[in-house]
Amino acid sequence: MDPVKLGVIGCGVIGSRHLSIASESENIELVAAADLVDSYRERAAERFNPPNMYTNDVDLLDNEEVEAVVLAFPTQFRTEVALRAFERGKHVLIEKPIAMNVDEVNQLIAARGDLVSGCCSSRNRFNKAARLATELITSGGLGDLRTVHCRAIRGCGKEPDSPRPAWRLIKALNGGGILVNWGCYDIDFLLGITGWKLKPKTVFAQTWTVPSVFTSHIAPGSDAETHYNALVRCEDGTVITLERGEFMAANSNSNWEIIGSEGALKLNMGNGNPASIQHTQTTTTDGASTDALADSDDTEGPHYGDPTTDFAAAIQENRQPITGLEQALVVQQITDAIYASAESGTAVDIEA
Repeated sequence: MDPVKLGVIGCGVIGSRHLSIASESENIELVAAADLVDSYRERAAERFNPPNMYTNDVDLLDNEEVEAVVLAFPTQFRTEVALRAFERGKHVLIEKPIAMNVDEVNQLIAARGDLVSGCCSSRNRFNKAARLATELITSGGLGDLRTVHCRAIRGCGKEPDSPRPAWRLIKALNGGGILVNWGCYDIDFLLGITGWKLKPKTVFAQTWTVPSVFTSHIAPGSDAETHYNALVRCEDGTVITLERGEFMAANSNSNWEIIGSEGALKLNMGNGNPASIQHTQTTTTDGASTDALADSDDTEGPHYGDPTTDFAAAIQENRQPITGLEQALVVQQITDAIYASAESGTAVDIEA
């Protein structure tokens, strides 16, 4: 198949990752890049040498050679640019979080038509451990799911020499804080390895901003959460528990576990080694026993290594990415409900 002719809009840290992947992939031809910031454009031109370099998205989207684009810039501007891309017939891959809110995701779905579009919140589901876990869970290897659990806490380190980027913890720019920066990865991972079969129904949650003792660690004016905890009840009774925090007055730790009626898995979203997955099986005779999950050479599921190459393959194969807009909508529904519940102090229902 002919390589996908790609343009990358946004040449910062995350945009450079897409540029690097596109430059090295046999299935992608990097034909254009754009950024408003002079230094980002200059660095991208030096490192990746795209044939066309632009100062804005409009000029890049007007390039008829570009058939697909990656949007890698602050969240508040992405939906507007994505809609322009759809109008020009471009396939669109959007960085995480997918949008500022559910309404924006619905706009994207309505405008997509027959084009290919997805979100980069899928990043952690391409490694072999995730594929093995997905195969076991979706084939019924754990029985009926009961609890799906994630707790990822990062203790606060030494005061940095310079503050973190302002957009990272400012609601107006990013749509939120740790929940949209990392929580979308968590939700995507857990819903993805369970086959997107769970249908979230009710959310009860709380968020907290940075402890006052650590305010010097973040950019002035930051107003978004650095810690959240949520309980999500699904239509079939499965319960998802989610907690993630940074700049915490606690030791760093991570715990991921999925428990069903016939077995359980303990795993780590960031560890792609199948041997790291602990599979607990039960029998009436022997009770519970735990071993490393058996490896397999013919694991089903996505074998592309990252969202960019999966996006290009999806265009070539006439399918949607492994996290398409409909899946990203579910992630955003949970995200919006967590914020709404934390603000109201009550449980919030998610519409089907």
